[in-house]
Amino acid sequence: MRKKLTVTIDEEVYEGLRKNIGPRKISKFIEELVRPHVVHPNMESAYAEMARDKMREKEALEWAEITFKDVACETG
Repeated sequence: MRKKLTVTIDEEVYEGLRKNIGPRKISKFIEELVRPHVVHPNMESAYAEMARDKMREKEALEWAEITFKDVACETG
């Protein structure tokens, strides 16, 4: 369920949001910024959901393999 919230901000900040984010996208932008600070998900289900994203998993594996190779090549 969605709830309406009235927030007062500086005019310069508001204009920056409209210009950079878009007038119809500000609510979503603010929600995405705030959510991690106020909603604490069930980590097990969050990880399971991420694992179902095959493209994300492929990219993560590629990144991990590249990182491992970089570390293996370092001299210390």
